[in-house]
Amino acid sequence: MYISQISNIKTVFFKAVFLCFALALMGFSGDDYGDSIVAGSIGEPRTLVPILASDSASGAVCGMIFNGLVKYDKDLKLTGDLAEYWSVSEDGLEIIFYLRKGVRWHDGRPFTSRDVKFTYECLIDPGIRTPYGGDFIMVKEFQVVDDHTVKVTYKEPFSPGLSSWGMNIMPEHLLKTDDLNNTRFSRNPVGTGPYKFKSWQTAEKIELVSNHDYFEGRPYIDRYIYKIIPDQATLFLELRAGGVDFSSLTPLQFSRQTESGFFKKNFQKFHYPSFGYTYMGYNLKDRRFGDIRVRKAINCAVDKEEIVRGVLFGLGSAATGPFIPESWAYNKEVRPVGYDPDTARRLLKDAGWEDSDGDGVLEKNGEKFSFTVITNQGNEQRRMTAEIIQRRLKEVGIDMKIKVIEWSAFVSEFIDKRRFDAVLLGWSLSLDPDMYDIWHSSRTKEGEFNFVGYSNSEVDELLLEGRRTFDQEKRARIYHRIHEILYEEQPYLFLYVPDSLPIVHTRFKGIEQGIGGIGHNFIKWYAPKNEQKYTR
Repeated sequence: MYISQISNIKTVFFKAVFLCFALALMGFSGDDYGDSIVAGSIGEPRTLVPILASDSASGAVCGMIFNGLVKYDKDLKLTGDLAEYWSVSEDGLEIIFYLRKGVRWHDGRPFTSRDVKFTYECLIDPGIRTPYGGDFIMVKEFQVVDDHTVKVTYKEPFSPGLSSWGMNIMPEHLLKTDDLNNTRFSRNPVGTGPYKFKSWQTAEKIELVSNHDYFEGRPYIDRYIYKIIPDQATLFLELRAGGVDFSSLTPLQFSRQTESGFFKKNFQKFHYPSFGYTYMGYNLKDRRFGDIRVRKAINCAVDKEEIVRGVLFGLGSAATGPFIPESWAYNKEVRPVGYDPDTARRLLKDAGWEDSDGDGVLEKNGEKFSFTVITNQGNEQRRMTAEIIQRRLKEVGIDMKIKVIEWSAFVSEFIDKRRFDAVLLGWSLSLDPDMYDIWHSSRTKEGEFNFVGYSNSEVDELLLEGRRTFDQEKRARIYHRIHEILYEEQPYLFLYVPDSLPIVHTRFKGIEQGIGGIGHNFIKWYAPKNEQKYTR
């Protein structure tokens, strides 16, 4: 026993010496806490109430402040977050989560099972405008076993059940008497995450500071500044001038504008497939777009490969439906119809649209085929995409106007209130292919994701069946059929899957690219002391 202990001590000692040596070679001293990172974005969050955060800007900031029970690691495998571990019954109907002990909210109050129960109750409250409630309506019973154990029982097998608990958990003690739709918490949140909220200057920036008591360890970067610059060209100038450290590039910026010696010396670029796609969605209550022949005609009239070449510079691929090619749910048998303006004209004629007065614009019952597509301010790719669509539709007799709207008003005044003919937007997708909240006919209320008003009874049933099925091969067949139906019916004009193109200043080390990107280990990013730029 004595010899064994000496041997183990030697092993630990030499491993520690080797680790210190290796870290020293990388410039990591073990005391490289400090500095700030300025992340630039064209979008301003709408709310920091996590269960209401339906836009990417809100989600990005909430992700720094809050935790779910589970999360994805760099290999896209579920691992514990606020839950240390869990057990799932053989029939899949019951999950018991064993929560971490000693976790505190940023105001010092302990995190307990009651916070999880409170968040669940908010998610299923019909009076709260959350788009995420569909993931929790299958829960039959939620039980608080003790302060650090919860038991979730489902009505029937629910395959996305475990991953759905990646939903950010909210503090009961601060919100139990609030109206979540109109709470001050939305601009002054308190979470359990690696960063604490400090301030929000509207249309300028949000500032977060590191949580030194974070249960996974103090983040090395002391401040996270989310800088709002609602124009991609201006954001790029800020990046070059040193006012921004971390941002996403457009394909043009990635391919041509960051190949100089300056950028190669001062920045590191990354390139990987995104989990999302861009689309033009129709208001299906509009009688023009309620006709499937019109939607099919528009699909034939628009050259998606032209958009991939001209807008994405080849850094992406044409979309054929609601899944990305890297997903096991993607149906490779769904083939795009290709650019075919003659077929588009024929379909429009079959639908009763003809140019009777010779002005180049189709008419039906005395009404010109003229509509407006809205998109968000600051996204140059979407504006360019809209212009290509506009030109191609003009060639087949459709007059499409383009309206660009500031992000917050875009969502609250137009999307939520269904005040649009068509909308050019993008979805960031969950790693689980469940799309109930986007496509099920019941998810059309204000704040929910089926804002185009799509309804198909077979898709409704398939979405439910996909949730009941655990076997991945069987689930794949279900989602392949959904993919097929959605491409056939064209409730969206599916456009493209863009690549993710982030750029980060070279002073930040420890960045680790995984299958899902670079953000999974953000708390381990650091700037060596001799390269730090900001002091608190």
